[in-house]
Amino acid sequence: MMAQYLEIKEAHRDALLFYRMGDFYELFFDDAVAAAEALDIALTKRGKHLGDDIPMCGVPVHSAEGYLLTLIRKGFRVAVCEQLEDPSEAKKRGSKAVVKRGVVRLVTPGTLTEEALLEARQNNFLASVSEVRGDAAISWVDISTGELRVMSCAPARFSPELSRLRPREVLVSESHGAILEDAMVDTETSVTPLSPVSFDSQSARRRLCSLYGVESLDGFGSFSRAEIAALGAIVDYLDLTQKGKLPLLRPPVQESASACMQIDAATRRNLELTRSLSGTRDGSLLHAVDRTVTAAGGRLLERRVSSPSRDLETIHGRLGATAWFVENQEVSNAVRDHLRRCPDVQRGLSRLSIGRGGPRDLASIRAALTQLPEISSAFGDHAPQNFRE
Repeated sequence: MMAQYLEIKEAHRDALLFYRMGDFYELFFDDAVAAAEALDIALTKRGKHLGDDIPMCGVPVHSAEGYLLTLIRKGFRVAVCEQLEDPSEAKKRGSKAVVKRGVVRLVTPGTLTEEALLEARQNNFLASVSEVRGDAAISWVDISTGELRVMSCAPARFSPELSRLRPREVLVSESHGAILEDAMVDTETSVTPLSPVSFDSQSARRRLCSLYGVESLDGFGSFSRAEIAALGAIVDYLDLTQKGKLPLLRPPVQESASACMQIDAATRRNLELTRSLSGTRDGSLLHAVDRTVTAAGGRLLERRVSSPSRDLETIHGRLGATAWFVENQEVSNAVRDHLRRCPDVQRGLSRLSIGRGGPRDLASIRAALTQLPEISSAFGDHAPQNFRE
């Protein structure tokens, strides 16, 4: 068994290995020492290796999510190794046969999907930055909702944009790591270097076409090579961490750097738009104005507060919709009542798409679908035409 563990661990040296043994995930050697200290759990020993005791600790499978959250928040990456067959199948190969195991997922700050590991009213972005022959771009995805976006911007804009997006993890090419040195000074974002191969624009284009089942990306927009590279790096990384089970990703949306106000990191911090100076949501502008009744609505409001639009048509559309609700309080109250009964469908669908969903996610989708006719009925024939924005 220990030989199998060491072989799997060798392939995931940069992560703590959660090795499934029955109803527990066990950790050994240096992983056990680090995890025991981080989780404040008992460190024991199991057998010997090269004459020395093998440190060991473990966590129950049924409560593993809480431990994962603690480890991720403390900067660790976790490789989850599951049993790939029933022990009875292993016994058929002989009394000393070891149950087949393999890593089914690499848990990192930017690839979380479980409800217990996420903030309901906050996006959990994984970002990537790229530079191709003088052009640069940043792309970001929330795999818990399927949102995927990309934007061309000068390297000097990386810091303000990352401050705006507040990604949990940023991917960067090993050959261009220096472009993030200044940008990451004031953030707590985890930086993950990847091979330059992951940022190759030609390979990235093929990966994206394969993902969406298209011959060309022209139908999604006119992307620069740097934008393609940033998008491709994200898809490549998701394929690596999810072990081939890619979540449902919407087609990439191309944003313009000039579409919203450009606010530098220091000014954004002092304005306390979404976080107070103490780093909490309480005391921020967002906290003061947030009256949304759904998790998705809370995430949308945070994006709008952190990215004030500069487009007059967009601004007038939002103001018009707000004014309409203020003037039609009866409809507004009815719609809010129905929305309160709508669970977080976006995240439920994402979990189901990668095999991590359950009956609760199916029930949430059913509950939301039953509210749609009620919401439509509440509006009647009075809803404005511009409610999409």
